[in-house]
Amino acid sequence: MKTHLFFLFILFIQLPLRAQSDYPKIRISEDVELIKLSEKAYVHVSVSEIDGFGKVSSNGLILVSKDEAFLFDTPATDSQTETLVKWIADSLKATVSTFVPNHWHEDCLGGLDYLHSKGVKSYANQMTIDITKGKSLPIPQQGFSDSLSLKLHDIDVSCYYLGGGHSSDNIVVWIPSEKILFAGCMAKDIHSKGLGNLSDAVIDEWSPTIKKVIAKFSDAKIVIPGHGQIGGIEILQHTKGLLQQHLKIK
Repeated sequence: MKTHLFFLFILFIQLPLRAQSDYPKIRISEDVELIKLSEKAYVHVSVSEIDGFGKVSSNGLILVSKDEAFLFDTPATDSQTETLVKWIADSLKATVSTFVPNHWHEDCLGGLDYLHSKGVKSYANQMTIDITKGKSLPIPQQGFSDSLSLKLHDIDVSCYYLGGGHSSDNIVVWIPSEKILFAGCMAKDIHSKGLGNLSDAVIDEWSPTIKKVIAKFSDAKIVIPGHGQIGGIEILQHTKGLLQQHLKIK
């Protein structure tokens, strides 16, 4: 019986990895790749040099309906963002109209100046806007406090600020029709052994925040972390466990 349960457990923890490998991948440049989740949703994965961390792979989300696209997080540079936006126009026949960053770090809004030059509307947590103003970073145009509701034709999009974590201003984006949660850097992929960059983290809020996320989005089918492999709700549970371990060690 124990052996049977052990193999069931191994199968369970491998499911997210196998599921991700089934999604088509599209390489659009040497440092930008896409993972096609559905006809309407893509993860963009870019590799950039991040000060103090070397080359880092970062995730973002593209949502497409008809001839319009929403972008959640940019790659870290304007040039990579330009490559991404041009691919969306050429291959998906869609124009990026709206952008929302997960938080203020460059792997979330490093390409915002390029988006603004193309007339893209940008929204962000008001805390993100306040931080960017003080750090000479690209500044999103319109702020929100607790939540923001957007609509991409027939697709509802909800952005929520549920508390600090990886940063004081990190949000999550929920696409109910797709059951996709873009959790960003507050969520650590299933292979993560630690919490990553803690230079701007709000450790005392992170655990309560992740618990709120788990409770609110328990029906999420796809969870996208800021870095690493996508998966399901187990990513949030894994992050919760890492936080518990970190706090005990501390």
